[in-house]
Amino acid sequence: MSMKRTLSFITLLLLTTGCYAQTLNDTIASLNKAMDIYLSKKPGAQLSIQKNGNVFFSKAYGMADMEHDVPLSMNSKMEAGSVSKQFTAAAILLLEQQGKLSLSDPLKKYIPEMPDYGKVITLEQMMHHTSGIKDWGTIAAMTGWGRFTKNYTNDDALEIIVRQKTLNNVPGAEYIYSNSNYNLLAIIVERVSKKSLQEFTKEHIFIPAGMLNTEWRDNHNKVVKNRAIAYRLTESGYETEMPEEDCYGNGGLLTTAEDLLKWTQFIHAKKFGNPSLLLKQTTTERFNNGKMNSYAAGLIISEIKGNKVVMHDGATASYRCFLEHYPDLNISISFLSNSSEFDTAKVRLAGKIRDILLPNKATVPEKMEARISSPKNIINTYLGWYKHDRNGVGAKLMVKDSTLTLDNTVLVPQSENRFAIAGGRFIEFQSTKKKFYLTSQTDTVSFSQVETPIVNALYLKRYLGKYFSSETGSFLTVTLKGDLLMLNIKINNEYKLTPTYSDAFNIIDFGGNLYFIKDKYGKVTGMKLSAGRARNVEFMKVE
Repeated sequence: MSMKRTLSFITLLLLTTGCYAQTLNDTIASLNKAMDIYLSKKPGAQLSIQKNGNVFFSKAYGMADMEHDVPLSMNSKMEAGSVSKQFTAAAILLLEQQGKLSLSDPLKKYIPEMPDYGKVITLEQMMHHTSGIKDWGTIAAMTGWGRFTKNYTNDDALEIIVRQKTLNNVPGAEYIYSNSNYNLLAIIVERVSKKSLQEFTKEHIFIPAGMLNTEWRDNHNKVVKNRAIAYRLTESGYETEMPEEDCYGNGGLLTTAEDLLKWTQFIHAKKFGNPSLLLKQTTTERFNNGKMNSYAAGLIISEIKGNKVVMHDGATASYRCFLEHYPDLNISISFLSNSSEFDTAKVRLAGKIRDILLPNKATVPEKMEARISSPKNIINTYLGWYKHDRNGVGAKLMVKDSTLTLDNTVLVPQSENRFAIAGGRFIEFQSTKKKFYLTSQTDTVSFSQVETPIVNALYLKRYLGKYFSSETGSFLTVTLKGDLLMLNIKINNEYKLTPTYSDAFNIIDFGGNLYFIKDKYGKVTGMKLSAGRARNVEFMKVE
């Protein structure tokens, strides 16, 4: 159905049900105003919205190809980033329904190359990001050759993954987002089905759902008709920023906003699978501790403005995407862009669109109010540096304006040993054990008190040298630059090491932390490097 015919249908529906057509017109005007950040001669976006299965707004803005002056249309294909994951998960669910695998199967059954970590990793844990498998892209960045700097393939990702000696976490214990899970699931689809992911999903998902403008980017050199070029804005103007890699399953879906709506309608109308796999795809599982994980099969189950939402967003190179379905309202929102220009907090486009479309059913959260005033002698017993017992990152407790803070975040006293912290979390101190425990809705993490170093030239010099990791297959060098300790990942690629607790440093510009390992004589023998999706990657000092 064309947009013009759909709009006529929706308008007629509003009129015959006693509503005003002006309500629809106001909504469309508000949506156009929200999208006016995308100018006609700059990179742009597609926005498509449906209500009760009928598309009432679908429009493209800006340029698909600035070099050749090609406007963006609703047929322009862009990458969906991690929104792609739900399709890889759907392929796995179909294979299970066909009796060719089970989500409870161990990973090593299909990928025997994986190391034995002493714990079974299941396909279900991978699907829900609780497997503990480190993110291969984060590991690659530790070599100085991160994603999109090389033409990585799924085989390259597998080679990096199988080199890892440890897991991020005990399988099933924590949610740590890792693209590795979905690259491995894509490989499993191909090994089990004996078809490429492109062939399998085209036959079982794309064609049945009517997604005729959707395919996988499994060869970035392939000519793709109607592909929009991705751009980033620099100080000197726009530059192309394309995903120059052949990894897929974790991302890599080339599609349109309207095709994504077709998929949303297809699955939520219970047409996917026989019987329907909707419940299977949107079911979340519990962690080992019994608390609930909000990540389903490539989908996040959450609430926005008090409305239940099935959603995911995505970013690959300078492509951006979000896909949201509100089952109680039967509203779906699909957005694709070929620009990373509006990633800043100043422009919250998704929020603006939600404000236009969604009622606000959210309850106002209770303010964190202090129940007691903690005596200074109690507060002072807690001050100093603490080490996250899982990834070694430092956290500093200090008094600021007569208030106890953790890394500058205020702790609100609830009792002598218990404090509330932003995000509905609590900290509980055990001063006899020199620890505190940070509890969230899903987990409890322990932090151990550690020494505060006296930082001087002698202190910094003990860490100088070259380090090698068999997990990354690369070297790091620690050098002094004036009075600053620097981490050199490769030539012209260095990062300042900011001291935290004794033998530990933050790497702020890299987005990670490290701590050095010593032998029983106090000699530095190595380091463990962590970044968001990969913990404790080991580098040993080279004499």
